[in-house]
Amino acid sequence: MNTYTSRPVVLCLSGHDPSGGAGLQADIEALIAQGCHAAPAVTALTVQNTVDVLDFRVLDREWVLAQAHAVMADSPIAAIKLGMLGSLAMVDTVVEVILANPGIPVVCDPVLRAGGGSRLGKDEVGYAIRERVLPLATITTPNLPEARILAELPDGSAQACAQVLLAHCPHVLITGGHGDEQAIHNRLFSRNGSQDTRTCQRLPGSYHGSGCTLASALAGRLALGQSLASAVHTALDYTWRTLRDAEQLGKGQYVPRRLPLDFCH
Repeated sequence: MNTYTSRPVVLCLSGHDPSGGAGLQADIEALIAQGCHAAPAVTALTVQNTVDVLDFRVLDREWVLAQAHAVMADSPIAAIKLGMLGSLAMVDTVVEVILANPGIPVVCDPVLRAGGGSRLGKDEVGYAIRERVLPLATITTPNLPEARILAELPDGSAQACAQVLLAHCPHVLITGGHGDEQAIHNRLFSRNGSQDTRTCQRLPGSYHGSGCTLASALAGRLALGQSLASAVHTALDYTWRTLRDAEQLGKGQYVPRRLPLDFCH
């Protein structure tokens, strides 16, 4: 039996989506595509499909810590990817996990709303993420509606929201696509004052799990040792391709195709 040590392990603390479009399945597939191994610790169970989230239940803090500690005791963790938290107790939980893994990249995807518009936690969860999680993260990847919630700027521009969030996190990637812009503008802001905008073609339709896909791909590239700016570009390019090849598996949003059709052949 061969023993492989080349694939970095990325610990994913995210919710489970039974439709397979978002959440931990998105994390797993996107990380496999980067050449990484996903270690998925479930933070929440959801009742959802490609149309919307109908309900969710955040797991007990002890169960999530037990999952994470079991992985951490067994495998070296190369990066951490955060998805749906959903409660103040889960914010406390991921803070504890991050502090137990000093010096590794942490990608925070602040999942505050589902693609269909439903909230995935109360307003104070967003505040707690901003105040307690973002200072421990390497980068956060909100879309503009999420950035406005985090920054408490209901009508704020990407630039205005980023200036608030940079006081908490050294790098902020605010993704486009939620307005009526003809092209998608993904804007990377860094605390050192640098800005980098990547523009891509707007694709028709809407997509289920695009944010999870991007954040996981980014965590994978950082786990592989890629520089942050280069990792952002690679992850954005990869995510756009998954949307270009997306499938309509249900009655709602398209699901990104994160793995090639011949992956298992």
